[in-house]
Amino acid sequence: MIQRQKGCNDIFGRNAKVWKYIDHVVDALMEKYNYNYIRTPIFEATELFHRGVGETTDIVTKESYDFVDKGGRNITLRPEGTAGVVRAYIENKMYGDPNQPVKVYYNGTMYRYERPQSGRDRELTQFGMEILGSDDPLADAEIISAAVNLYKALGLKEIKVNINSLGDSESRDNYRKALVEYFRPKIKDLCEDCQERLEKNPLRILDCKFDAGNEIIVNAPKTLDYLNEASRDRFEAVQDLLDVMQIEYVIDPNIVRGLDYYNHTVFEIEAKVEGFGANNVLGGGGRYNGLVNQLDGPETPCVGFATGIGRLAMAIELEKVKLPIIEDVDLFLMYVNEDEKKYAAYLAQELRMNDFIVETEYTGRSLKAQFKQADRLNAKFICILNSEDLNNNEVHIKNNMTKEEEVISLDALIYYLDEKLRDFEELDDECECDNHEEGHKCCGGHGECGCGHHHEEE
Repeated sequence: MIQRQKGCNDIFGRNAKVWKYIDHVVDALMEKYNYNYIRTPIFEATELFHRGVGETTDIVTKESYDFVDKGGRNITLRPEGTAGVVRAYIENKMYGDPNQPVKVYYNGTMYRYERPQSGRDRELTQFGMEILGSDDPLADAEIISAAVNLYKALGLKEIKVNINSLGDSESRDNYRKALVEYFRPKIKDLCEDCQERLEKNPLRILDCKFDAGNEIIVNAPKTLDYLNEASRDRFEAVQDLLDVMQIEYVIDPNIVRGLDYYNHTVFEIEAKVEGFGANNVLGGGGRYNGLVNQLDGPETPCVGFATGIGRLAMAIELEKVKLPIIEDVDLFLMYVNEDEKKYAAYLAQELRMNDFIVETEYTGRSLKAQFKQADRLNAKFICILNSEDLNNNEVHIKNNMTKEEEVISLDALIYYLDEKLRDFEELDDECECDNHEEGHKCCGGHGECGCGHHHEEE
């Protein structure tokens, strides 16, 4: 049997519905913030990521999926979204659009050859948003606020924003020199990767996964001590705007992020999720003012954020967030003979085109087995087709919660279902019972639920 590749997942069933719901919330939120969707290729020239993400990052040195195609070109499956967005921004001359800044978001698959672990896969789906063309601290604050509002809209609680500043190029250079001076006499006590990073990119030592928590790294110089006046003023402006937006945050001088292109504001967002363990970071981002120019575009200030959809879905499930996911059908059409089957096909088509969720029988099961299938699908109503009723232009309709049956005219079926399903929605809104099972309609606190729980009338 051929199996899926290590670090990849099949998304189906309820999990797929959670993913699709997250997509829906993302799209709705981005519409409110006036971000436009952008779709870039899954693979790009390898040079894009080596120059953009950075030669010394783990993504490039260890985790990228690189190959040579049939034309002899060096190709890489995208490990992150920002570099591709910037390439598209330059290639399509978006900087010339009179409507500035350019605000875009993406939601797509990325690939990283890393050791698979809980919430971290080799094939991952990532949502990200970017503002290209604004150096205003308001853009930084907006990106952070949008990220926080996404997590809140998905029902996650105890959201924590950690922010830091790497400063401008002058501040970053001064900080880099301080790190080299600090780490050089201690570097032999750190891992081999950190030893290689000392001269190439000492900031990456602070982001080391292997030596995380080592006192040498914990006691290293902090970025904030090396900010020049302009960088310090800018960081304070971002904080002032977050205060105005009532976004709570904590200044964490240990945040440097793992990609070389960041400067000024960097941030990570955590959620207190039972089962996540120590690593409860859901997403992060920051400002990257030099990346567009580094990739042969004009000087363009930018800021962005990204979060993994798989990890986000895991957080929602671990927190047992109740999502408005449809897990039932409005009507199940039942039949026995071929004439009834043909009418079921016709009726299902008509009802679906009138916005009803309709299922029917596909495997030739008995009527008794069809009743069981209707229950498994949480059908609200069952329509029992038989030739005699159809000849009279009638159908039997059974309320699968109350078990009451009615015979109604086929001409009135759409109006009947529309009215009765509104009653279902009202009862579901009134449900306050703790025992109510997801996927079933409730009695509203009176009588017996579709889930089988009985509630005494008050």
